[in-house]
Amino acid sequence: MVQKIIIIGPAHPYRGGIAAFNERLAHELSAEGHLVELVTFTLQYPSFLFPGKTQFSEGPAPADLQIDRKINSMNPFNWIKVGHHLKKKKADLIIIAFWLPYMAPALGTIARISRTPVVGLVHNLISHEHKPGDRLLAKYFCGSVDRFVALSESVLNDIRRLAPNKPASFSPHPLYDNFGEAVGREEACRHLGLNPEDRILLSFGLIRDYKGLDWLLEAFAALKERSGVKLAVAGEFYADGEKYHRLAKNLGIDEEVIWRTEFVPDSEVKYYFCAADLIVQPYKTATQSGVTQIAYHFEKPMLVTRVGGLPEIVPDGKVGYAVDPSPAAITAALEKFLKDSPDFSEGIRDEKRKYSWKKMAEALI
Repeated sequence: MVQKIIIIGPAHPYRGGIAAFNERLAHELSAEGHLVELVTFTLQYPSFLFPGKTQFSEGPAPADLQIDRKINSMNPFNWIKVGHHLKKKKADLIIIAFWLPYMAPALGTIARISRTPVVGLVHNLISHEHKPGDRLLAKYFCGSVDRFVALSESVLNDIRRLAPNKPASFSPHPLYDNFGEAVGREEACRHLGLNPEDRILLSFGLIRDYKGLDWLLEAFAALKERSGVKLAVAGEFYADGEKYHRLAKNLGIDEEVIWRTEFVPDSEVKYYFCAADLIVQPYKTATQSGVTQIAYHFEKPMLVTRVGGLPEIVPDGKVGYAVDPSPAAITAALEKFLKDSPDFSEGIRDEKRKYSWKKMAEALI
């Protein structure tokens, strides 16, 4: 049955993983015959709360998606107005992407006023970097939602603690297959100015303290043999970048770290993944990660720490390594990978079949 569906959350002109997720989801639902509209922000974050250089994409808007900019995250009068606007739309379903307690007052108020069945699509319910009031705000959002789909078991557990009487299910983060087809490793290295003779360990994505780049630098420095091995760090700093540069210098590895610390546009993502031998995610806390789903798309082995939902997505020994969250454990896994050169390709291809957008669409519908 064709349904009229509204997806609320980041979308063009905003950039980032959740905007990419919402747009890819809209494409999937549209391909299945539903009438889909994206409602996004006129103001997402005030500039003083945003840690990066810009919130906005430089690329063009997707030509085949209807994206309506309406929500001001800081203006309660706007929330009321948008809620009534959506009520008049008489949609069959509203899907609200939720990733940050800061957004709870706006999104929760809009959902309540819309008088439309609402599914909360929850990336994170509580912030990775906990702040006072997070649980109270998350609970307000939970009160506005009829049902939930969580992207990891750990988020599902958070939902069940804060909204124990509401239906909730887990559907894993689908593949990010919107970054194009893979290119050859030599071509990727040449495009990025890297030496294809080197073995490249890749840390990818926005750099925040909870993602454990300091652990990775310490683990890399502790390798017994680093000749011909480079650590590429690709992504914009959302934390104090100087402390990481200082740590690399103090560890004596700054010349062996390839720093590409600017936001990586969609058109460049495939080159970083195709150049890499191993994707490393040494997170200190996590729920799930879009980086793993890019790695699956490009069929790259991964090293993750056993935090949050990461070991659910990266089965140890099948697609890479899931290790204890410590620099020593990361070092041991890196040494094993560099010494044994294991072939995880069959396991990766088998595992990636689980992560389809069709399954996500079915879970939401």
